Amino acid sequence: MAKPRHAVICLSGGMDSTSLLMRLLAERRKVYGLCFDYGQKHRLELERLEANLAYLRENDIEFQCEKIEIPKIGDLFHSALTDSNWQVPKGHYEQENMKQTVVPNRNAIFASIAYGYALSIAVQNDDHVDFCLGVHSGDHAVYPDCRPEFYETIFKAFSIGNWDSDLVHLHVPYLKDDKYSILQEASGMIADLGLDFDTIFRNTCTSYQPDPSGKSHGLTGSDVERILAFHKFGRPDPIEYVESWEVVVEQALALEAQFKAEEEAEEEVEG
Repeated sequence: MAKPRHAVICLSGGMDSTSLLMRLLAERRKVYGLCFDYGQKHRLELERLEANLAYLRENDIEFQCEKIEIPKIGDLFHSALTDSNWQVPKGHYEQENMKQTVVPNRNAIFASIAYGYALSIAVQNDDHVDFCLGVHSGDHAVYPDCRPEFYETIFKAFSIGNWDSDLVHLHVPYLKDDKYSILQEASGMIADLGLDFDTIFRNTCTSYQPDPSGKSHGLTGSDVERILAFHKFGRPDPIEYVESWEVVVEQALALEAQFKAEEEAEEEVEG
């Protein structure tokens, strides 16, 4: 049986990349992590990531994770996620106003750095390395740089632009999955590692606008998507929200119903 390939993963401190990390660790990979401070208003995600790394160390699971600090992006780039004077929009994840949360070229920048790191590890070890990202199907509607054709194209460009590129392989296992499917898989991986499900996900941040105490907003698009995934999974999200779990679920379901009704109305008009 072939040994598992080394893996470089971009870690945001969010639910998706954390789930992918659990998968890689359960596969007994040698993992190299990268996280990015790019001037995002929700830097809490990096604090939560540090908490999870500490929890993993307590359970004798260690791996290298480097923080890349490029906070100037927050001043240069036009986005509700980086501009302190710009309110993060509320609503369903696929609504038009969620495009305000796009950070121009963000994933291309992150991917370029991570690919270079993966290739360096591959060449130094004369071995193959997987370049891993936790992007999923729910991202496709709002974020062009999360779509399959983007990663296929940019990975091809990286391969053309580097020697020894045959040693690096793109690994985006959630590209056709939704957040609920990711949560399902992560539950099994966490159990396999002997870790606590609630602790792992409590140490994540999906909200684009947590309050000063770290509680998630519950009404931004990223919040709603996460809440609906946990609701479908049948257990409360272990992170704290500004409202009770029952209230945030009710709000998320109402926003989803409103979005679907608007979509149906648009289809009728177009038809």
